[in-house]
Amino acid sequence: METSVETVLSPAASGPLTPSEKREFLTLCSQLESAVRDSIPADEIRRIKTLCRRAMREDVSARNDHGLPKSILAIKTALLFNEAIDPDHNIILAIILHPFLEDGTLDIASLRKEWGEDVASLLVGISAVEKFSNKNNAVNQDNFRGLMLSLADDIRVIIIMIVRCLVLMREINLHPDTDWVRDIAFEANCLYAQLAHRLGLYKLKSELEDLSLKYSNREIYTQIAHKLNETKRSRDAYIKSFIDPVKKKLEDAGLTFSIKGRTKSISSIWGKMKKQKVDVSGIYDLFAIRVIIDTPREKEKSDCWLAYSILTDMYTPNPARMRDWISIPKSNGYESLHATVMGPDNKWVEVQFRTKRMDLVAEKGLAAHWRYKGVKSDSTDQWMNNIRDILESAQAGPMEMMRHLKMDDYEKEIYAFTPKGDLFKLPAGATVLDFAFRIHSNVGCHCIGAVVNGQHRKITHRIQNGDTVEILTSTTQTPKQDWLNIVVSAKARNKIKQTLNEEAQKLADLGKELLERRAKNRKIELDEALMMKLIKKSGYKFANEFFSDMAMEKLDVGKFLQQYQDAVSETSEAEKISAEEFELRTDNQPDGGKSDVLVIGGKSIAGLSYKFAKCCSPIYGDEVFGFISSEGTVKVHKKDCPNAANIRERYPYRVIPVEWSGKTGDMLSANIRIIGNDDLGILANITSIISKELGVNLRNISVDSDNTGMFQGYLTVGVTDNAQLSTLMKKIRTVKGVKEVSRM
Repeated sequence: METSVETVLSPAASGPLTPSEKREFLTLCSQLESAVRDSIPADEIRRIKTLCRRAMREDVSARNDHGLPKSILAIKTALLFNEAIDPDHNIILAIILHPFLEDGTLDIASLRKEWGEDVASLLVGISAVEKFSNKNNAVNQDNFRGLMLSLADDIRVIIIMIVRCLVLMREINLHPDTDWVRDIAFEANCLYAQLAHRLGLYKLKSELEDLSLKYSNREIYTQIAHKLNETKRSRDAYIKSFIDPVKKKLEDAGLTFSIKGRTKSISSIWGKMKKQKVDVSGIYDLFAIRVIIDTPREKEKSDCWLAYSILTDMYTPNPARMRDWISIPKSNGYESLHATVMGPDNKWVEVQFRTKRMDLVAEKGLAAHWRYKGVKSDSTDQWMNNIRDILESAQAGPMEMMRHLKMDDYEKEIYAFTPKGDLFKLPAGATVLDFAFRIHSNVGCHCIGAVVNGQHRKITHRIQNGDTVEILTSTTQTPKQDWLNIVVSAKARNKIKQTLNEEAQKLADLGKELLERRAKNRKIELDEALMMKLIKKSGYKFANEFFSDMAMEKLDVGKFLQQYQDAVSETSEAEKISAEEFELRTDNQPDGGKSDVLVIGGKSIAGLSYKFAKCCSPIYGDEVFGFISSEGTVKVHKKDCPNAANIRERYPYRVIPVEWSGKTGDMLSANIRIIGNDDLGILANITSIISKELGVNLRNISVDSDNTGMFQGYLTVGVTDNAQLSTLMKKIRTVKGVKEVSRM
């Protein structure tokens, strides 16, 4: 029920309840009593009624800061929760009792004693979330949602806040404090509507978005609503006239299906109007029809395309608006066939064809509906999807099952404010130094401490949820090696390593310059390969470490140059002795060049067409077999190919023996998977090894890294046989930071 202008502006708006409000309150209490009679024991209902009468008589803090009656809002919230979510015993109690806790009429100890630990826990959670709710306009909405989730130990608290927000949105129409209304509308749209969407509370989500548009842009809302209202009867008739002939044609084709017609919500229509830069009449899918076909899995695609062809035979399709997510499903699993056709009276209608299985996936499974709608994904997606499954399928009552479902995922994160109100997300256990790097790398590199909640703290101080942190810096401060033992966030750790490596590189360059200058003075010409060999022999895995020690005078430059000259002399003598023993040898080759590398079916492959399978990329030396494809081409697979078992089971008559002829052939591609520490320079070291390996070519490389400080790389290399590949993989394993090397 919307609050009238007279009620909001009345002199009683800041005082006790008016007579009309008391009558409304009593009516609402009676409605709630009837609604919860089956879920709340009679003795507790009597105690609630006693509290309600007490609230009605209470003259102190009967209203919130904006003149709205707290008790009425609480009862309406309880009623809506009972209707839209679940008639949960403890949640209803917590909603009704919260105004008394907020006013100080009841304390948490007495509430815990009289109503139980679970109710008290819900009340604490609601209060914790409300504590930060006035800061949301200054922060990123995703971070603020995370703060709420981290503070609310129970998912039911978040659902309560969603319902409370919707009740409040219904009550503030025409409220005189327009700035406050605008803030509430922003919070409803950017925070609670998204949470409702992720939880599958779609009706609540749509109403929150519509009311948010109404309060933030009343003119647009009114225009669209007026347009929809004045055309509702004709629109319903139009949808029926569109569906009826389609329904008959589909039935004649023998399909079993259901059809749903709808008009988009006002907020959704406005979003499309802005995106497409058209008015209401120009929205392609203002009319949306969903055809859900009941068919076996093996006939899904054919039946959907049959329905599509029937529709496009009846109405002219718009090819630019055709979407085929059946042949190639979206990456999130979404499957559906979309067509936009020109219906009667030259109106565009969007029709979606999907099966019951596809519809189930799209609504609550792999597709994750919020991703389909384009909402940014984050680490809460999988967790929220599980919650939605509980809401929709729990046998013992969804709220009962969720009572013990804590937010374990969010125990790994904390949220802290800057003095200006900006909010940053950090991993649990984060320190002042982590927070400094989260703000900016330059701030982190010069951090010397912080003022946390008004008190000076060291860089090692651990941040708590809700802390306000002011970072202190100094231009003389630089990252230290022991900082890596202080920070826990990947960003801070990587930046510290990068800075330290940059400093080490400068030192190494200085050491190398020193060595080259001394060598030039002694008229010694340095050979890079021989010098690297001596560096390895000295116990250094990386040349930079050697040059850094030389710059810091941990190594004697003159002594190393003497070792280098001795090595040059030894190499020269060895070359003189072995030069006389060299003998040029050639292998006899048959006319026509090299022989074929394969023997297929015990016969020469002359005249046969063969390919190496991409699924396993066999190379010379691998145990292989052949598979005769439908085109007549022999595809060569490794015997341990992932597809080998399936091929032998389904097509044993098309498997043919294949052997290598005994001579290596052309260079073939092999795929390597590498896992290691995401350290600066590690990829350069790996690619350097490959480039120096005789007869090996690097053809492709792709790398993925994550926040754990690890990377996963995929390399495609050209080699002539598996012995060469094994040697290469063995050398890559010696690179510092590489944890695993395997062939794919």
